[in-house]
Amino acid sequence: MFKRQKILLALIEQFGGELSRTDLQKLLFLYCERSGDNAYDFVPYKFGCFSFQTYADKDKLEDRGYLAVSKPWKLSHAADTRYRDALSYDERQTLWTIQKRYGELSTDELVAQVYRNYPYYAINSQIAGDLLNKDELSLVERMRPCVEGQALVSIGYEGLSLEAYINHLIRFGVKLVCDVRKNPLSRKFGFSKTALKRSLEHMGIEYRHFPELGIPSDKRQTLNTQRDYDRLFDRYEKEILCHQRDAVAEIAALMKEKERIALLCFERLPEQCHRTRVANAVLKQLSSNMEPITT
Repeated sequence: MFKRQKILLALIEQFGGELSRTDLQKLLFLYCERSGDNAYDFVPYKFGCFSFQTYADKDKLEDRGYLAVSKPWKLSHAADTRYRDALSYDERQTLWTIQKRYGELSTDELVAQVYRNYPYYAINSQIAGDLLNKDELSLVERMRPCVEGQALVSIGYEGLSLEAYINHLIRFGVKLVCDVRKNPLSRKFGFSKTALKRSLEHMGIEYRHFPELGIPSDKRQTLNTQRDYDRLFDRYEKEILCHQRDAVAEIAALMKEKERIALLCFERLPEQCHRTRVANAVLKQLSSNMEPITT
């Protein structure tokens, strides 16, 4: 069992063995914030902070009998275990503090408390207007990224959780993700094509896959130095990219329509990923002096 899953189970145990879906997300978020533990990352979703990873873990923990199969998060009676005992003293103290401070709040009071202290996570909320006053809502609006004009964003997901990646997209105002992987499969949670498309669409971000712009995996062997990468990408431009003018033109047209687009691939460093060459080709198609935004 992963450490994050132990924390999840211990949190539910701390609150009496059962939590509603909304309460679970907010209390787990507060635990991660207070402890400094990055076990889970969160995005600003319909009811505030939300982690896609928790639901993948919920399915696994239900399959293994640790959680009951139910809408609320409920410990299974079949797994009679003290999950808090598996945590450190500091982790148990943090759970106790979270329960003492927030345990008596209603769901609405809990959500409102999170919104007040972490207003970024309320920017997409469907209920903030019912829970916050005018000044508090103004602060939420100030947390909303203010981005204008065309931009081509280049972000590799290496080293990022799905939620952290999505937060990058939100902060850059990205409306469409163009996946330029040849094979859009990943052992990293959330980044295989179907799951990624579904998660992005939940966040109001479109997804398109351009496999013709990818590099076959057999051509990516023995890349040890930057010179190796440069040689590979030079060959890529001559052997693949130059024959994919239609795909490049389509991304350029989409950029005119959506204005802010991200190119998705794995590698964190833009100089070690072919998406940089794709970005340059798109901007050339647009006759733009703009530089891709990289993180």
